[in-house]
Amino acid sequence: MNILEVNDLSKVFNLHILNEKKIEALKQINFAMKEGEIIGLTGKSGSGKSSLMKCIYRTYLASSGEIIYASRAGAIDMATADDHQVIDLRKSEITYCSQFLSVIPRVSAVDVVCENLFRIEKDKEQARETAKGMLEMLGLPTDLWDAFPVTFSGGEQQRINVARAIIARPRFLLIDEPTASLDAKTKDVVIDLISDLKKNGTSVLCISHDEYTLDRLVDRRLHLHLGEINDAAVVEAN
Repeated sequence: MNILEVNDLSKVFNLHILNEKKIEALKQINFAMKEGEIIGLTGKSGSGKSSLMKCIYRTYLASSGEIIYASRAGAIDMATADDHQVIDLRKSEITYCSQFLSVIPRVSAVDVVCENLFRIEKDKEQARETAKGMLEMLGLPTDLWDAFPVTFSGGEQQRINVARAIIARPRFLLIDEPTASLDAKTKDVVIDLISDLKKNGTSVLCISHDEYTLDRLVDRRLHLHLGEINDAAVVEAN
């Protein structure tokens, strides 16, 4: 069963401050994604990877085409769904993890990680214990668990970001460069955590430039070039 079908998707940015210049970020994108599949999005910077992911999550509104997501309640076109439908899906099924951590300044690392889990776990202390276990796996020192992540290093923030994205086991995960700032040991932990999500049915769309992560993690790759999928560069996993 497909969890996602993207049909003739295009995204054009109108730059009003530059004499209405148009930037075509995505051009007639077509692909389907199976439930429980991990797809790696590859391509050079500016190729359209982030634009594609943001159109699927509906941070960006597609200019044309369909993004059919098979939700638990039925098929929804993310390109035309109303805002309430999109918000509900973000709360219950779809999680987006950007490359950069964005948090409220004076919230502890543990509670940042618990953000999504608090929506489904009534026992707040149990949720925090789950978060602490994940932070321990990711090698974040215990004396930082109650600290504010805005003061952390880039690698520490990346671990917080990944933990927050996966702790509630979303049905569909969109994740951008999950291992970019991590040492080799922590990189393996993150790959194993995401692989464990797949075993439990989560579908994952992952942007990455890291060949080690791609080789270990994804079922296949979609390579973007100048806003188009390069079919000749699609790589199936061994």
